[in-house]
Amino acid sequence: MAVEYVKYVDVTKCDGCRACMVACKNWNDLPAEPQDFLGTMQSHANVSADTWNVLTFVEHENSQGNLDYLFRHSSCYHCADAACEKVCPENAISYTDTGAVVIDQDTCVGCGYCVQNCPFDVVQLKTYKDENGKEYRKAHKCTMCTDRIDEGLQPACVTTCHTGAMEFGEKDAIIKKAEQRVKEIKERYPNANVYNPQGVGGTHTIYVLAEKPSVYGMPEKPKVPTSAVLWKDYAQPIGKLMVGGVTMALAGAFVANKFFDKDGKVGPHDDGGEDHE
Repeated sequence: MAVEYVKYVDVTKCDGCRACMVACKNWNDLPAEPQDFLGTMQSHANVSADTWNVLTFVEHENSQGNLDYLFRHSSCYHCADAACEKVCPENAISYTDTGAVVIDQDTCVGCGYCVQNCPFDVVQLKTYKDENGKEYRKAHKCTMCTDRIDEGLQPACVTTCHTGAMEFGEKDAIIKKAEQRVKEIKERYPNANVYNPQGVGGTHTIYVLAEKPSVYGMPEKPKVPTSAVLWKDYAQPIGKLMVGGVTMALAGAFVANKFFDKDGKVGPHDDGGEDHE
């Protein structure tokens, strides 16, 4: 098995310069997105189909009663057990040998099930028009710059970070580094922690946080929806053994519309085409 790599983000070293956002836009040739003023230093409310990483800003009163400005590089977490991969009816989402979660744009049909089930609200849909003016959609998100990694390079966002807040390396070494860093900053940040949630199998973006995840707008204990697990690990394999491909696809679409819910709840859904920002 290939060596797994992860991105390391130490938020205590981030100065909010947004160079990571610019580098991502430039390398991936992503268009600019005019934004309304949010009333804060933050430029975008969330990641989108055309903005794959966002620098978030949070004003927080710490345990000593002082005001902290908390910055965080926010992008796809690249879960080891990714809900988006589980629910994709076209198998358009897969894992690379190094651990990144990627979307095959040629296979994606824009159904939106990945958007509905991502625990982090990262995957987003973009609408296009074909030569006849007919609209169609594709799912987009951070690719961890797999094209760069394949050439022995690091993700664009990592290479441009001037404070050393981001690094990229082998998973085991990065996790040890994160754990050691938390020990070093505990006196200043009593709530410091390593964010590598096991409910999604761990992630390939490892954070050193100064405060609890919820302070940064991150889920405390994200997990793969139960409906996604049942579909991918049980219903789909059994169905393929029992029925033909066409029947399975129709049944799959019906089950997906009825049961795919990121909270694991059972209930009807719409066509899955709405953005969740």
